[in-house]
Amino acid sequence: MTPSPSLSPRSRVQTALRHQQPDRAPVDFLATTEIWDRSIAEIKPDATGIGPAEFFDPAREALLRHFSVDCRVMSYDMFCTPPEWLIHEGAAVDWWVSMARSTPNRMWRQCNPDDTFNDIWSTHSYRMETAVGSYEGFKTWPLSKAETIEDLKKHPWPQPDWWDFGPLPGIMKQLDAHEEYHIRFRIGSVFEIGWQLRGLEEFMMDLAVNPSLPLYIMDRLCEIYLENLRRVLEADAAAGGRLDMVYFYDDIGTQNSLLISRKMWKEYVRPYHVKLIDLAHQYGKPVMYHTDGAIYPLIPDFIEMGVDVLNPLQPDAQGMDMDKIKAEFGDKLTFHGAVDIMRTLPRGKPQEVMAEVRRRVATLGKNGGYIMASSHHIQPDTPVANVRAMYDLSLR
Repeated sequence: MTPSPSLSPRSRVQTALRHQQPDRAPVDFLATTEIWDRSIAEIKPDATGIGPAEFFDPAREALLRHFSVDCRVMSYDMFCTPPEWLIHEGAAVDWWVSMARSTPNRMWRQCNPDDTFNDIWSTHSYRMETAVGSYEGFKTWPLSKAETIEDLKKHPWPQPDWWDFGPLPGIMKQLDAHEEYHIRFRIGSVFEIGWQLRGLEEFMMDLAVNPSLPLYIMDRLCEIYLENLRRVLEADAAAGGRLDMVYFYDDIGTQNSLLISRKMWKEYVRPYHVKLIDLAHQYGKPVMYHTDGAIYPLIPDFIEMGVDVLNPLQPDAQGMDMDKIKAEFGDKLTFHGAVDIMRTLPRGKPQEVMAEVRRRVATLGKNGGYIMASSHHIQPDTPVANVRAMYDLSLR
């Protein structure tokens, strides 16, 4: 018979981060909107007393509690209100619930008459409907026509004062009223938002032949993130230092290789990541970094940069052998993810899902250093029975 859990969610994750064996593997939940909605509809978790509604979707928080999820995410975009959008009271505004967070963490997105959207960075996107759910694509690239730095300076870059992080301590206090969770603060991406503004092909070509343009774009993005993060960490410190970790993302891997060469990444992208990591570490916060794909060649660089937690570990990507990665890097990194979203979760039977979770916990979780989660957001074609299986096993 398995002993009852003896650690708080926060302590459980902190124990794993110290590469010590917790009472059980800590778990996190990452899913698309369709999976959230279908899981809530089928499981019907009790949301009585959960709030406040402006910060938490009660049904989603209830689902996290039902699955005994140890982690919560506060995102920079939930604290942002662009002033020019506020004054247009008659305009349609979409409170879009992001698929990239384990709590709703809503952000402003302006709805256009053609059913496209502009976010705070002015990226221009649309939703594509498929047989199993919706995905997002990019309609146009706002900076694709820029030819000079002066052109880039004319872009309506967000201002740090658009963000108000004053409510952050109160939100964490609301969570602690139920149980002490491990709370991380999410900031955005430099490389990804950069190419979403410029266009992927144009951005890549620029890095090769005219790097001053993409470097200016990434400079501006990083400046905003650094100031946001500084304000968050100052507010957190003033309130007693409840925030547990800083989290940022920048996908640099494809299924089979790196998206750009290691040399180009080290020269042009890594320096921005180091700045973000260093600032978090100055305030004593560990850092979790998300990148998809076949990123095995860069893991030593991540360690050298100071990354503490690596997410999401995609086992189907080339070179991403979980046993090998744990053996080589498990004493220096904590791993987050690794339960396959491409085959096992959508196509396997519940017993196969349970078997994979058991393998991941046994391998990646040996001597701590593992947070059990999916290898990206659980996709819309995944049966809820498999989601149940994944989280039921983690408590045994």
